[in-house]
Amino acid sequence: MNAPDDTAEQIAARLDGLVRRQRRATKVEVGGVTHGRMRVLRTLDHADRPLRLSELATQLGIVPRSATSVVDDLEAADLVARHPDPADRRATLVALTPAGIDLLTTVRRTRRDAMVTLLDRLTPAEQSTLLRLLNRLADD
Repeated sequence: MNAPDDTAEQIAARLDGLVRRQRRATKVEVGGVTHGRMRVLRTLDHADRPLRLSELATQLGIVPRSATSVVDDLEAADLVARHPDPADRRATLVALTPAGIDLLTTVRRTRRDAMVTLLDRLTPAEQSTLLRLLNRLADD
């Protein structure tokens, strides 16, 4: 019988492996956009509105200077755009461009397709159980 620590380590290793597979599957589609930059794009997408650089940095848990650097790179790739904040002319808002939205759509589709391939090994009942257990673990 496995000790709880051994089981936890095995689960962690399997989850890490699955995450790596997901990243490899989407890396081809991403076109050189790093995981950190993808986090910025996903954060902007989930916000459903342009964010100030300071808000973006806070949501990402990084310092504003780092957010500025990442946004510079994403803006150069035409994935985000900066706009003046109409409520505060000293502030700048960051929003996804159509190219940024298209990239996120492509990555999500590719990630979903890779997961469908993995999940095809499980019966529908097993998939349902897996989802239920993952939701339980993810609940805060």
